[in-house]
Order: sequence, then C-alpha cells, then structure tokens
Amino acid sequence: METIIRPSSDLRNHYNEISKECRENRTPVIITVNGRGDTAVLGLQDYYQMKSELELLRTLAEAEEDVSNGRVAPIKDTFSDIRKSLLERK
Repeated sequence: METIIRPSSDLRNHYNEISKECRENRTPVIITVNGRGDTAVLGLQDYYQMKSELELLRTLAEAEEDVSNGRVAPIKDTFSDIRKSLLERK
C-alpha cells in the first residue's frame, strides 16, 4: 500500500487535496511536524474497516485463549443454555 508523506502545513493549506486522496484512492497520508511523522490521515471507510478488523482479531484471540484454557463446551449444550436463558426472559 502506497503512503504519502506531507508536512503539517499541507493539512491546513491543501486539506481538500489530502481528503480526496484518502477517500478516492484509499491512500493513507502521513503528516509530519518538523520532518518527523506525527499523524496518519485515512478515509473514513478505511478507518471503519480497520476498526472492524481489529475487533474481529480481538474476538478470535479471546476464543483461541478460551480453547487453550479448556473453556469450551459442546455446541448442543451451548444452544440449550441460550434457549433456556431466552425463555426465562419472557
């Protein structure tokens, strides 16, 4: 994935150009301050996708930990427990 590097003054002076690059080309832009990376700018769609993928990875890591620690149950028992819980709510 290509990354564009721009000085912080461009964020103020060329915001529309940076925004268009992030949205249309889905290219992240690194904003620098005094020549050093400071901020990453990316399109909202990419942000939401990244956030969803991170949540999925966290969930999978938790599930893997559960399996490693023996916190598992037969699927039939699990569905029975869910049905029972739902019926108790009524």
